[in-house]
Amino acid sequence: MEGERQMAVDFRNSETKDNLMRAFAGESQARNRYTFGAGQAKREKQEVISRVFLYTAEQEKEHAEIFYKHLKELAGETIHVDGGYPVDLTENLAELLRMAQHNEYEEHDDVYKKFGDKAKEEGFDDVARSFYNIAEIEKFHGDRFGRFAEYLEQNRLYVSDVKCGWICLNCGYICESDQAPKRCPVCDHDQGYFIRLELSPFADSTGK
Repeated sequence: MEGERQMAVDFRNSETKDNLMRAFAGESQARNRYTFGAGQAKREKQEVISRVFLYTAEQEKEHAEIFYKHLKELAGETIHVDGGYPVDLTENLAELLRMAQHNEYEEHDDVYKKFGDKAKEEGFDDVARSFYNIAEIEKFHGDRFGRFAEYLEQNRLYVSDVKCGWICLNCGYICESDQAPKRCPVCDHDQGYFIRLELSPFADSTGK
């Protein structure tokens, strides 16, 4: 611990302070991109895809808040940073999901691990822990986006190779079949509201 204190740099002059602001900006933009994606999916009557985007967007908001709170020591000041951020615009939902997958993997594989290493080097262990932990969450986000992109690409979002459970996201009706109902027999919402039961509420990206 004594060695770590000697290595620590002043937070105000640290690279970690800048990386936190970059991460805050990145997570905030991701939340907006996913909210836009949710709106696009909803207009195409793909309620499941819309909710995947919104579910992830809310988690990105929490990530942004975690990074932002680490900057409390500099409250009232302005931090100037540079950064590159994606322009993910396409009319194809599967492509949009793939773009999101790529960005999440980039955060996991490269960006946040480097930020975490730098924070640890500068003596900010709590910040490093946040970067490392959130990096693992981003990997899971990428897996989830990739899974639903694959379903769309293979026209399997509402069809399964074997019988499985399906749940209506509106009323909770559950059935077992090799494909989702065209309309829910309980609430009359269309097929876009059905998701494989094991993926509700999008907590498992490894289900079949």
